[in-house]
Amino acid sequence: MWSCMAYNETDSSSEHQLCQDFGLILSVFSLFYLMVCFPIGLCYNSLLVVVNLSNKMSMTMPDVYFVNMAIAGLVLNLVAPVELLGPSFTRWPVWEYNNEIYITLLILFNISSLVIMYSTTLLSLDYYIERALPRTYMSSVYNTKHVCGFIWGGAVLTSFSSLLFYVCNHVSTKIIECSKMQNKEAADAIMMFIGYVVPAVAVLYAFVLILRIRKESTPLDQDSSRLDPSIHRLLLASVCMQFVLWTPYYMTLLVHTIAGEPGSYGSNNKQRLTIYFFLRCLSELLAFSSSFAMPLMYRQMNKNFSHKLQRLLKRLNCRGTPCPHEHSSVQQVAT
Repeated sequence: MWSCMAYNETDSSSEHQLCQDFGLILSVFSLFYLMVCFPIGLCYNSLLVVVNLSNKMSMTMPDVYFVNMAIAGLVLNLVAPVELLGPSFTRWPVWEYNNEIYITLLILFNISSLVIMYSTTLLSLDYYIERALPRTYMSSVYNTKHVCGFIWGGAVLTSFSSLLFYVCNHVSTKIIECSKMQNKEAADAIMMFIGYVVPAVAVLYAFVLILRIRKESTPLDQDSSRLDPSIHRLLLASVCMQFVLWTPYYMTLLVHTIAGEPGSYGSNNKQRLTIYFFLRCLSELLAFSSSFAMPLMYRQMNKNFSHKLQRLLKRLNCRGTPCPHEHSSVQQVAT
């Protein structure tokens, strides 16, 4: 809770002033995100999902993964206002929530983070398969849709495995089953390993394979069934962006797993505790920003998105009446 409760109200020390300054900085960043990044991210994530799902026949394997990440981004968009307007991020909270709401927000945040990281990872691996074996169905749109379903199921199961530790960390020690599981570090360790270490290793492996195959020019490079070359730039940019925005959050989990909460072992570590919570909140704010940056990058770097959007707008304008191109095609069939 960002209220500098570790200090006395009359305390004029440098540590108390630092706490007040950090609280003000977080409040400004949170309000900026909610006023600028949140509406843009909500709009573009919704647009990415609607445009692609309305053009299912023209969807490619990368489009399915980006739709999956956009849906996870919408979940983050739902969590962000409740979290950023709460007592953890601002000195003037709009509301305060109990442990049940906190755990619910944490579950949704963890599920979204796992879906985003694993969608990015499998996009890298499937892109390599598509470049190496362009005529196979291993990375087809049909298979990718089923893979995305497994991603959501795995994210939910993983989140609930660590949920037990979070729940027991917030309930009374009178419950015998939970008295032995009050270990938030274990929950953070699970999220750190499954949500960051495994995807990072897999992405690194996929990039090594992609770079190797790009150096080896083969006759298949002129195959018309290959993905558009711009997809490679989009893949590289999306992977780098997601890991840049999510790495600080997972690093704070690593610090908490190894050392526990800094400053929790004595009253002489108030400054360390203040810095730790400031960095933790700032890293979560960066993670929320992924739901804003990803759809903007997809909109700018995907050449087909504008054409799909134009087709959707034409279809909406012709709603209830036959479109000109449809009318002409009907006449050609009749003749």
